[in-house]
Amino acid sequence: MGIEIGHFALISALIISVVQMVVPYYGVLKSDLRLMELAAPAAVFQFALLFISFLTLVYAYITSDFTVENVFRNSHSTKPLIYKLSGVWGNHEGSMLLWLLILSSFSAAVAVYGRNLPISMKATVLSVQSSIAFAFALFIIFTSNPFVRISPAPYDGKGLNPILQDPALALHPPLLYLGYVGFSLAFSFAVAALLEKRTDAAWARWVRPWTLIAWIFLTLGIAIGSWWAYYELGWGGWWFWDPVENASLMPWLSGTALLHSALVMEKRAALKVWTILLAILTFSLSLLGTFLVRSGILSSVHAFAVDPERGIFILLIIIVFTGGSLALFAIRSGSISDNGLFAPISREGSLILNNVLLTVSCGVILIGTLYPLAYETISGGDKLSVGAPYFDLVFGSLMAPLLIALPLGPFLTWKRGDVIAASQRLLFTGLITMLTIVMVAALVQRGPWLAPVGFSLGIWVMSGAVQELFFRVNMGKTSLNNSLKRLMGLPRSMCGTSIAHFGVGLMVLGIVATSAYRAENILIMKTGDQTKVAGHRLVFRKVQQQNGPNYNSLVGYFDVYWSDSKVATLNPSKRTYNVSSQTTTEAGIHASLFGDVYVVLGDAQKTNGFTVRIYFNPFVRFIWIGALVMSLGGLISLSDRRFRIGAPQRSRNTKLVLSE
Repeated sequence: MGIEIGHFALISALIISVVQMVVPYYGVLKSDLRLMELAAPAAVFQFALLFISFLTLVYAYITSDFTVENVFRNSHSTKPLIYKLSGVWGNHEGSMLLWLLILSSFSAAVAVYGRNLPISMKATVLSVQSSIAFAFALFIIFTSNPFVRISPAPYDGKGLNPILQDPALALHPPLLYLGYVGFSLAFSFAVAALLEKRTDAAWARWVRPWTLIAWIFLTLGIAIGSWWAYYELGWGGWWFWDPVENASLMPWLSGTALLHSALVMEKRAALKVWTILLAILTFSLSLLGTFLVRSGILSSVHAFAVDPERGIFILLIIIVFTGGSLALFAIRSGSISDNGLFAPISREGSLILNNVLLTVSCGVILIGTLYPLAYETISGGDKLSVGAPYFDLVFGSLMAPLLIALPLGPFLTWKRGDVIAASQRLLFTGLITMLTIVMVAALVQRGPWLAPVGFSLGIWVMSGAVQELFFRVNMGKTSLNNSLKRLMGLPRSMCGTSIAHFGVGLMVLGIVATSAYRAENILIMKTGDQTKVAGHRLVFRKVQQQNGPNYNSLVGYFDVYWSDSKVATLNPSKRTYNVSSQTTTEAGIHASLFGDVYVVLGDAQKTNGFTVRIYFNPFVRFIWIGALVMSLGGLISLSDRRFRIGAPQRSRNTKLVLSE
């Protein structure tokens, strides 16, 4: 009976979504306050129903209720509890229910914390949000229902895909969805702005915190996914330019541009068209990512669904929401007036350059991702691959000028800036950067000739972020005590931005170092053999059979030495899962701040040895540390009180206090 409660709650949520979609906006059209006020309780009630629905599916997984087809196909009675829980969203149907639950949670958050939003704007935003919920609730009920029963009930389930049985994969999808779906609020605010004909500083400030929340979650989700791929898939890399990886990167790039564009709109009443368009495109790219994963048109470790009907349904959702919003944008864009005037060399100009480079980067990734699919369709089945060389060259070429300009922007003034004065303030940063190029070229005499320049760009961005904070607090021009007082008095959004930029620099260091200076050794080893990689000596001591809770594994033991001192024992393994008979690779990693020794145990050879792959990835940890620092910067910015007290208004009828 429990699973039927979940099914009934899902259907009830669909009905409530219709009410929330139609009634409040009808109230906006008729200026009926009572109808508009219905939006908030409807959003909260819809979230409560979907939460009940999701909990019933979770309970079915925990209790191994194999009368539910979704549980039977994706779980097993011997699975550890954490993987029973992650199995809820480790499949198509359950993950889409989580997607819908998160969508409703953002609507409920606006309903609860948006008490001071203008009532018509709030009603319109929640109506648009509910239209998205209605579409996906229909999609789940008619094509991806997780509550379907099977009879007679099987004795046990088929189990979860072994590569998804990992703690990082328990976190990766929810964080990614919080990012994807969080951008729906920016989309809803954009559509509401077009319908209400309201694009002002207050609107930009309403949008920024919600966009920032989504950006933080998406940053963390992508980082955890990259980390999982690094240690779980056994290939020693952190990014493969997989189409589904690209699908998560594209909304992150456009969302980053949206954050910067909304800042200009709030401060200078400029870039209004940019901001509205970016809000629409960012969520559209999130929908595209959902389509790529769920349609079955891609072969990827990330892809769940293989039913073309589901892909067509999601494609229709994309067409309706993206096409409809762009059509509305085309109709209303002429009435959007950008009042802010500024010179090309200014803070506004630097942010426009930032937006152009980010959106063009997003565009070239989109082309590289979709072109093989389009070519296969047009050619009648011929395959074409667009791989890392294309993405590395094009994306890297666009990111280089962005990284060069990044520290300069904060030193330019609004409206009209002085690039010479800004450069003079960064003189010390420039000297450090030039010294870095010389040192790296002298110490590491291998790799691409541009690698020292790329490495120095990371130093340039990091030093520029620190230099900006020093400049704001008059470090060196006043006493240390006064500087610290000024630091505590700075707006948190300013501090958060500098910290996030510092994180970008850390990521650049890690990306360039591990891409350019990675060392590898692939060989056949017997027990007792030893080899060297990047100054480390590895001794292959033994192999041993071990049993896990639902798998058997063959574990290798490798002692790692540095200067004749033992620093670690690594245990790479090959796991064979009992239910599916699938085999996965578990790498052995000796992690350190300056580089990872990464060992993969391969197949047994007829000579009684094993194929062993050994890598040294310098500074690779800086990639994920940088992502964490970026997210920390976002959280600090989010705590800025200005997001809660509002922006000055020119209209007498608009409230000044903003939602949290």
